[in-house]
Amino acid sequence: MIGKYLEGKEEYFYFAFRVLIGFLFFQHGAQKLFGLFGGKSVALFSLMGLAGVIEFFGAIAIALGLFTRLVALFAGIEMVFAYFMVHVSNGWMPIVNKGELPLLYLSGFLVLIAYGAKKWSVERALFKKELF
Repeated sequence: MIGKYLEGKEEYFYFAFRVLIGFLFFQHGAQKLFGLFGGKSVALFSLMGLAGVIEFFGAIAIALGLFTRLVALFAGIEMVFAYFMVHVSNGWMPIVNKGELPLLYLSGFLVLIAYGAKKWSVERALFKKELF
């Protein structure tokens, strides 16, 4: 029944999904780079600094729909590294090792890689198509 009312509105939901993923990921980068949102800033030229740069600038690009697939690929790779470098040492089960968040982000980035920015994106506005 609900599906009938949502038909034809997929682009709106996907746009909200892309912007929300970007907004949430942005906060992690802002924590690492600037110590915002209760975070602690890290050295820029460190592994955590690199993660902060990917999260902060990558999130902005994703939210705007700029090189979405490429940025989501790098962000997804970062989440795989985060899971295996930080969380797996506490066990393999995500609920136990507190690795649910990187895996959820990874799943979101896989969707972004598969579908790209879609209709409302800076990339389409600038180039009339998705380049990556």
